[in-house]
Amino acid sequence: MVPTLGELIAPRRLGRDFRWLLAATWTSNLGDGIALAAAPLLIASMTSSPILVAAGAMLQYLPWLLFGLIAGAVADHHDRRRLVMLANSLRAVVVVGLIAFLVTGTASVWIVLVVSFLYGTAEVFADSAGSTLLPMIVRPADLGIGNARMQAGFLVANQLAGPPLGAFLFAVGSFWPFLLQVLCVGLAVLQISRIAQTPVPRRPEREGDTRRRATTLRAIGEGLRWLRHNAPVRTLIVIILVFNVTWAAPWGVLVLYATDYLGMGPVGYGALTTASAIGGFIAVFGFGWLERHVSFAALMRVCLSLEVLMHLGFALTTSPVVAFLLMFGFGLYAFVWATISTTVRQRLVPIELQGRIASVNMIGVFGGLVVGQFLGGVIAQLWGPTAPWWFAFGGSALTLVLVWRSIAHIAAAKPVLDDGADEIAEEPGTGGLPLID
Repeated sequence: MVPTLGELIAPRRLGRDFRWLLAATWTSNLGDGIALAAAPLLIASMTSSPILVAAGAMLQYLPWLLFGLIAGAVADHHDRRRLVMLANSLRAVVVVGLIAFLVTGTASVWIVLVVSFLYGTAEVFADSAGSTLLPMIVRPADLGIGNARMQAGFLVANQLAGPPLGAFLFAVGSFWPFLLQVLCVGLAVLQISRIAQTPVPRRPEREGDTRRRATTLRAIGEGLRWLRHNAPVRTLIVIILVFNVTWAAPWGVLVLYATDYLGMGPVGYGALTTASAIGGFIAVFGFGWLERHVSFAALMRVCLSLEVLMHLGFALTTSPVVAFLLMFGFGLYAFVWATISTTVRQRLVPIELQGRIASVNMIGVFGGLVVGQFLGGVIAQLWGPTAPWWFAFGGSALTLVLVWRSIAHIAAAKPVLDDGADEIAEEPGTGGLPLID
């Protein structure tokens, strides 16, 4: 029997709540994808400074460094579903404020930068709580396919449909893409509200434990102590941090590289990011096969190796066609890497610590983006638009050599109870692979 399209996208065994979560993720990602192209174009229309262009994205990610740990602790001690709804509502309010400045003609690059920071702050709390929902809704054995579908939504909505739509709407009028973004975020809030209550699981109190409910600082400390004693997750977060520094250096000024150096124009810039989404979308249909037949260690090494080669290709090319091909390949391996790294972390982390460990991971992600985009802006200012690609190539190649052996240890790890007790047995239905795979 040939499965229906709905069954392929959201398998029935994953349940009703997963379908609502997937719908909300796709909807909000469409809004973010629209802004992905429109926001840099808006800043670039107000200034030609590579540093200020890079600062637009940097200030949206900076809140992870400031509030990430707090957001993770809040997510682990409050209703995660309601927290996502509240944070997304605040994101919509911030964008409405930007629209008001654009419509009245009073917007400036500094106002846009402030909006980026406020929007990013609300996003910290939305993503910290949102990242914990999937492990609470589906079985550990289904996390791989669940994350693959979530990543598919990111690719289709955020990377494939959103950027060209955002670029097109920006050409019509500067406020139109942000108006549609508000509508998408609002709809996502309604979809999240359809998910059943997801109470935070609590560990049973141990004998003699009469402490009050953990304070925020105590909760943060508990998460950091767990991470300090779990080498596989800790190493994975370090890898993500360093590779995001090298990745973000050229990506922070990609709009200038595409429009000025390659001469692609605003629509071509949006289409360039779309090329990566097409590659990722194709990888969606192959992930299940990869998960069953190839070890995560091999896949992770291949993905990081291709990252190094992709940076070199962008540094050398002057052809928009080659740039499109490189971005297509980037989408193929980046999708696989994102799905694997998320699945590994979610399977290894106890459910009551998901928010805190996810927030540390996101601090690594966005901390790397902040540092990388700042370096990319400075490097491009001093040595031109291809210099950040050379920096990314050298840095990622060196990092890969240093972590090559550690990747095998991550792939060999198995989840343990958070008190260090016996290992959890392999889940049925994982195709004979270790549970981490």
